[in-house]
Amino acid sequence: MQQKRIDETLSEDSNDSDPSRPTKRAKVTSEMPEHYILDEDEEGVVQPDEVRTSDLYLDTINRAALDFDFEKVCSVSLSNVNIYGCLVCGKYFQGRGRKSYAYAHSIHEDHHVFINLETTKVYVLPDGYLVSDPSLEDISYMLSPTFTRDSVAALSSPAHIAKPSYDLASKVYVPGYVGLNNIKRNDHMNVIIHSLLHVPPLRDFLLLSDFRDKEPELLKRFAALAKKIWNGRLFKSQVSPHEFLQEVNRASGGKFRLEQQGDPVEFLGWLLNHLHKDLGGSKRKNSSIIFNTFQGELRVETQQVLVRPDLGENEKPRFDIDRDIKVSESPFLFLAVDLPPPPLFQDTVEKNIIPQVSIQSVLAKYDGSTAQESLGQLRRFKCKRLPQYIIVHFKRFTKNVFVEEKNPTIVNFQLRGLDFKSYVEAHDNLSTLYDLIANVTHESVAGTTHNKESTVWKVHLRIPGAVGEGEKWLMIQDLIVEETRKEMIAFGESVLQIWERRAQDGGTMDVER
Repeated sequence: MQQKRIDETLSEDSNDSDPSRPTKRAKVTSEMPEHYILDEDEEGVVQPDEVRTSDLYLDTINRAALDFDFEKVCSVSLSNVNIYGCLVCGKYFQGRGRKSYAYAHSIHEDHHVFINLETTKVYVLPDGYLVSDPSLEDISYMLSPTFTRDSVAALSSPAHIAKPSYDLASKVYVPGYVGLNNIKRNDHMNVIIHSLLHVPPLRDFLLLSDFRDKEPELLKRFAALAKKIWNGRLFKSQVSPHEFLQEVNRASGGKFRLEQQGDPVEFLGWLLNHLHKDLGGSKRKNSSIIFNTFQGELRVETQQVLVRPDLGENEKPRFDIDRDIKVSESPFLFLAVDLPPPPLFQDTVEKNIIPQVSIQSVLAKYDGSTAQESLGQLRRFKCKRLPQYIIVHFKRFTKNVFVEEKNPTIVNFQLRGLDFKSYVEAHDNLSTLYDLIANVTHESVAGTTHNKESTVWKVHLRIPGAVGEGEKWLMIQDLIVEETRKEMIAFGESVLQIWERRAQDGGTMDVER
């Protein structure tokens, strides 16, 4: 009788699951609970998402080795599907099943903690269980930063600059004003990235976005790059645009590449139009955040040039009111202005004199009365509607069959209070005063152009909030971020500028002369 009772006890114990012993993997059925996750590397096998609050392997995580800026592809198979990052060495591997590269890495290298680069969930391999620990929250945030409307609104306040952040090495940096890696020769794209991501409407739209569905890859990667640049909890006080620029290379068909120097204005035009298309924009006004922020409207008057015998030798052709004038309207994303050509013949003294011109004189192209001759046509321009943010392009480079030349003329401009009243037809009760927020300059050895190795692209960014004597500007050149004197900004060879419409009340902003 006693033997029978012992046998029954042993039988009951054998039916109970022993937590110390591994359980068999369940096969996929229609009644499978939702908390089971099928790993794509194991056919017909699922792994339960068993959560453990702590594990001995977490002390092997090396945050200094983590870098989520590069393209998320497996370091072995080069696939971008189901990618995990090793939190010990920072390498990327595909899958976490028994036949996966991450599984093999965990056994061969004794690295056991991995994070899913899409879901930010952390797993321990080869055991395969999910880890939930508060100490991992900083890694998840580093991989996928999130912003609220309040935190985004604070980015444009003086308090944002007054409260710096620190990386793992205790190096001070200001979110949004971090260096971008010049991987090879992509500095002409870095300055455009910084300029666009300091336009508040576009910046706020990207930071608050949550692109997880079928949005185009370029849009998702640009939003991810914006969140990294404005992240206040970076492990390193710099960001690499590698993942975004790899997609730029693919989307442009190799036109914009990391290893080839290029024209930032050409890249800007391509990027704005591509983002507008990816956001579902059309030819209609305000059909995307791009058009709503940067698009204006231009009136163009055209007339055929006729040779008149009464014209003097040096007299330029002009519009004849007695003949038909063709009028058309055209949208624009930026205004291109021409610089006066430098003198062809200069003596020894004149070669040391850099020609200068005021920004009002080059913007006179859009006053509606200045005529330009091109291909037998006379044209004059005037803005019908100004956007909230005006992009001005100074045409500094000219090409011909033999050579490409750079115009060294310096454009003199004020940083605040540039009045566009003379260049627009109707004001619509909107302010015509604009303040500069970004200025892209070009530097090179005399006689070279922007395609040479000696080219340097820089961007000046205005720190929001302060005005007058307290106004501050930062200069960013790749990884170099430093404060610059605002009086020195106009002395550079500006190629591109972004101007912000001033608030209607004008506030306390002083117009600099």
